Amino acid sequence: MNRAGVVGLSLLALAGCGPSAAPAGGPGAPGRIYPVAPPPPEFIQAPNVPTIPGFSSAVKLGQTIYLAGQVPLDSTGLLIGKGDRTAQLNRALGNAVAIVRFARGVPADLIKLTVYCVGCARDDFDAMRQAVAGIFPTGQGAALTMVGIAALPDSEMLVALDGVAVLRGTIPDRNRDPEAGTH
Repeated sequence: MNRAGVVGLSLLALAGCGPSAAPAGGPGAPGRIYPVAPPPPEFIQAPNVPTIPGFSSAVKLGQTIYLAGQVPLDSTGLLIGKGDRTAQLNRALGNAVAIVRFARGVPADLIKLTVYCVGCARDDFDAMRQAVAGIFPTGQGAALTMVGIAALPDSEMLVALDGVAVLRGTIPDRNRDPEAGTH
């Protein structure tokens, strides 16, 4: 047999190794599996957390919450911690935690945080890293990225953050939420 014949037989043999043909019939035919469509997104607006008109503080899809940029504003829209990065970060973290709690989660459900800092030096990042660690059980912090940036929408804002939370239960427990026993 020539080389072209060997290649042709090899391809024919490989074609028989692929996925089998779909069973005859339309949707709902026996043996046919269709994936379940994900639920529609839920737009979360937690009470006492400031929002920008036309935008959501967070979007929940299934058990995952995508937090939009949280800034150091109180429920009336006033800046908290003017000139104090750590105070501003604590307020932004408080807003993020309030959103996660409103969605029936706990701070330990936050798995990814990104902190944006205007004009930060190394010492600023160290202080902010400690502030972030304070909302999690010991040794269970989120994946954390800290980024130095040039500016935020308000010239007096020094920090903002966004993140992702994955809800692991609908009832807070003391292992994931140190504050659960204090309410």
